[in-house]
Amino acid sequence: MRVVTRASRPPGFDMTYRPRESVYSVPWLERVPSFVYLAAAALTVALVVIGEHSAPGSWLYQYVVVQDRARLLGSRAFAAVLSVGAVASVLRGSMRGVRVFGDGVESREITQLFVPRVRRYRWPQMALIVLDQRHVAVELWDGQRAVLPAVEDRDGLVATLERVAAARDIPVQGGRGLDEIPEPPASEEENA
Repeated sequence: MRVVTRASRPPGFDMTYRPRESVYSVPWLERVPSFVYLAAAALTVALVVIGEHSAPGSWLYQYVVVQDRARLLGSRAFAAVLSVGAVASVLRGSMRGVRVFGDGVESREITQLFVPRVRRYRWPQMALIVLDQRHVAVELWDGQRAVLPAVEDRDGLVATLERVAAARDIPVQGGRGLDEIPEPPASEEENA
């Protein structure tokens, strides 16, 4: 276990350090079901359009147009509802992840079926940043432990949090150490 403290902090860092805003999205595999749902919705819309424009004697025309009169929800309405749900699922999935901004860390998750949950943790609230477990966690001054959601670029999130922890004198458990964190490219340093 490696703990970074004030003594191991690089010179030139100060407590007013504010990192650039960066967003870390959830892993690709967690977004696949939303894209499968979107593909199924697109296929349904295509079948409805093809069925409406096919020959009147075909099976698809009979199913989509002729049998539509007896249904409670028509084929067009069903395809529209399915498409709206699929687009909403993709958008909802893309909102999850971790955002690091100047004043702290923001955890974005989806609880239950539809309810998004955004929790913000400010740098002064943090007593310890835990990097040596499967999910990055933040221990707060009031004794709570906030586990951040899994992200696709875990190494980038760890490097960013280590830099901020060193600059703001927040203890770190685990991590790679500041000597192993790559510096930002020269073009980013010039823009700052």
